[in-house]
Amino acid sequence: MAELNESPQNAGGKHKRKKSSTRIDLTAMVDLAFLLITFFIMTTTLTKPKAMDLTMPDDEGNHDLPVPASRTLTIVLGKDSKAVYYLGELKNPIIAPSITDFSTKGLRSAIIETNKKVHDASGGKTMIVLVKPSDKSQYSSLVNTLDELNITGIQQHAIVDIMPNDVEMLKQKGI
Repeated sequence: MAELNESPQNAGGKHKRKKSSTRIDLTAMVDLAFLLITFFIMTTTLTKPKAMDLTMPDDEGNHDLPVPASRTLTIVLGKDSKAVYYLGELKNPIIAPSITDFSTKGLRSAIIETNKKVHDASGGKTMIVLVKPSDKSQYSSLVNTLDELNITGIQQHAIVDIMPNDVEMLKQKGI
């Protein structure tokens, strides 16, 4: 609280005005400030991390089901935010390996066009996409690829290990 201190200064016989000094006790204000800070810290919700849903197959069941190569699009991720995609097997591709980037006219349009081609050729069956990140690719490239698959509505996709012949193809393409 506040208190007033009066000091008499009547030395020398003259009557002078009394000087009063004020001293304010801020203990209660500091306590209130800390209580408010504590209240707002405890009641504020922090930003929640955003994570992508990733469905993994269970350990039970047969994972070695044959998949026709004519319905399989392979996306191999390289360095410098580049990717190579091909339809079918690398030895005998239906669509030859092509280099693309992650723009809307790049990977997204390639997925849409290939999906339409597979849908028409297979009598309405869906396309299966295999994503193969290389050791030179960045994590953001994988996330961008999964985003493009979600945007284009591809339901069947898998992240698989890269094969040595895919690594050789990347070296030949320079990515």
